Amino acid sequence: MEFLKRDITENIINKLQPNKVVIVFGARRVGKTVLVKEILETIDEPILSLNGEDINVHDKLAIRSVENYKQLIGSYRVLYIDEAQKIPDIGLKLKLMVDEIEGLKIIISGSSSFDISKEAGEPLTGRKYTFNLFALSENEYNQIENSISKIDKLRERLIFGNYPELLHLPDQTDKIDYLNDMVSSYLLKDILVYENIKNSQTIFNLLRLIAFQIGGEVSLQELGKQLGISKNTAEKYLDLLSKIFILHKVEGFSRNLRKEITKNSRWYFLDNGIRNAIIANFNPIEARNDIGQLWENYMISERLKYQSYKRISSNNYFWRTYEQQEIDWVEERGGSLYGYEFKWKEDKVKIPTQWKNAYSDASFEVINSSNFEKWIK
Repeated sequence: MEFLKRDITENIINKLQPNKVVIVFGARRVGKTVLVKEILETIDEPILSLNGEDINVHDKLAIRSVENYKQLIGSYRVLYIDEAQKIPDIGLKLKLMVDEIEGLKIIISGSSSFDISKEAGEPLTGRKYTFNLFALSENEYNQIENSISKIDKLRERLIFGNYPELLHLPDQTDKIDYLNDMVSSYLLKDILVYENIKNSQTIFNLLRLIAFQIGGEVSLQELGKQLGISKNTAEKYLDLLSKIFILHKVEGFSRNLRKEITKNSRWYFLDNGIRNAIIANFNPIEARNDIGQLWENYMISERLKYQSYKRISSNNYFWRTYEQQEIDWVEERGGSLYGYEFKWKEDKVKIPTQWKNAYSDASFEVINSSNFEKWIK
């Protein structure tokens, strides 16, 4: 079975230091466990591996005392906890370990950021390094693809997405079954166990509405009306979906509130395959009328991977005016503005005049299927 080296690997290895905690976030099935185990294989030190879904692990960590943890750790110099968000008060427990057990290195992983952030965030201030792991990136695929095969594989990924296990499923029917199972058995499961959310159909319908609005502003009030829930409830569900790595929120950019629209946000899926599973459409791009949405969603998810793995600090927005001039993606970084428009084909696109007039120093570039690689590598 083929495993690709992940772009984030070296960064994690470099931060795995004595008396520090490395936290690896990511959606289910993006390869967190495989990644961490590969990293641990490079370490020539005794390692204790625990699983937060094992109730016996909960019992071993229940007594929050230095003596208990010293006995548990013993001669081990590295502690790995998978699904750490399942362990109550995990932050306080880890804090005690890294403060009191000299030389101990800790790495933990979890599939929902809000649980680990809540449990481990504040207690580990100044003691942790946090990384997000996504599904496979275009840059990672270069280990097994050449320029000739790249475009055909890209077309396939626009439909089926980038989950690692798809590499080992050559049959399209198997890919579809895998993604449908991901949605029903894994992704929605994470959100239903929180906040006493009982109705999975409401969450599914919400995701369907978002899937058809890729590239457009989303009105919380309109979502609530269509789903029969309040605006606040719709907002809460979207926030939770972003914290389990299904959706990503992008707000509007403005320095002139009279002309520029910032009231509503745009939402994107972190994986195209999940988006297409939600709307039950796995047709090839030649038979679709949403290639623009697929390309925009894919490019944004790839750019987010690039920014995260390269530790690039950027405020990301879309831009639109009341006169309907717009730019898909705006980055504010290093004191400069960068505007990007996404087009699958090499169409000529003029820079919006209002953008040019208001932000004369800003750049503007069209990202298409021919030039995208330099933007995400």
